[in-house]
Amino acid sequence: MARISTEELLGRLGKGKPVPAILLYGEEPYLRDACRGLLIERYVPEASRTWAVSRYSAGRGETQAAVDQAQTMAMLSPQQVVFLEDGEAIEKLGEKNRDDAVASLTAYLENPAPFTVFVVEATKLDQRMKWGKLLVENMLVVECGLGEKVEERLAAATALAKSIAKEEGVEFEKGAAEDLAEFVAADLMRLKTEIGKLATFAAERKLIRRQDVSALVISEKTTTVWELADMLASRQSGKALEFLDRLLRDGEEPLPMLGAIAWMYRKLIEASELKGVGNGWQAARVLGMRPEQAELALQNARKISKGRLLNGLSALQKADDRLKRGGEDARAVLEFLITELTGGEAKAARG
Repeated sequence: MARISTEELLGRLGKGKPVPAILLYGEEPYLRDACRGLLIERYVPEASRTWAVSRYSAGRGETQAAVDQAQTMAMLSPQQVVFLEDGEAIEKLGEKNRDDAVASLTAYLENPAPFTVFVVEATKLDQRMKWGKLLVENMLVVECGLGEKVEERLAAATALAKSIAKEEGVEFEKGAAEDLAEFVAADLMRLKTEIGKLATFAAERKLIRRQDVSALVISEKTTTVWELADMLASRQSGKALEFLDRLLRDGEEPLPMLGAIAWMYRKLIEASELKGVGNGWQAARVLGMRPEQAELALQNARKISKGRLLNGLSALQKADDRLKRGGEDARAVLEFLITELTGGEAKAARG
């Protein structure tokens, strides 16, 4: 079947005729969320969504249950949307279970229910295998990604930033949307969050300026402090101080860096409270992060106790107060903080 973008999906839905089978394909959680919302809004009345929107997971072995639901008319709604998440998990099953899943969905796609929009979600597929070929060749493929090349990703993120800003009732001055896309490294979930903050800051001015982006948005370069998480979790004071020294020598500003570490700690606390989530892809949507970062958050949240995380936030607040008061050496404040967070007594490394 054809491959279309998320924007083209909106046009297709506007024509009114239901699409019986859709594959949301790609690694960008924001675009997948947007597509889910479009499909639900288009096909299921708000009052009926409790009964007519179903979610299943191939990773939890629910493929057959999803197909069965697709063949069963929903209560109180002429149409339903059935989502099967983690579609790539089928490829990792044993041969018999994988063949059963392929056979079940093949039979359904040969005669799809007219009252169902069946949606499979997958981040990556081996299209040489039966399962991947089945999905790509027999479903409408909606690309939920920004492309492989950096320039393509930034261009797509810039265009989306302008669209989101319009919905928020603001606009970007020339160059500001491009700056924001680069600052967040084309992370669309973070892009939307940052635009909300910037729109609030712009207030009645209704214009997001380049200086606003520089002042309020922490560069993705600074969020490399995620590399600190494992060092802090394992109390590697020396390595953490060396990493801090490298960031400072590379020109990172202390206050935004401190903000990035505080953000990291809040995400670690959120990750520690997640139940029934086993990997970064599942956690990404809840945490509002890229899957790679969400995976790091899950891994390190298991290594640091909740009490230690809360104590860390308290230490971060004190360091923030000291930096904002001024009068102290910023490097010394940050080195003391890192030593406190690791619980170590290593001497501060100075470059």
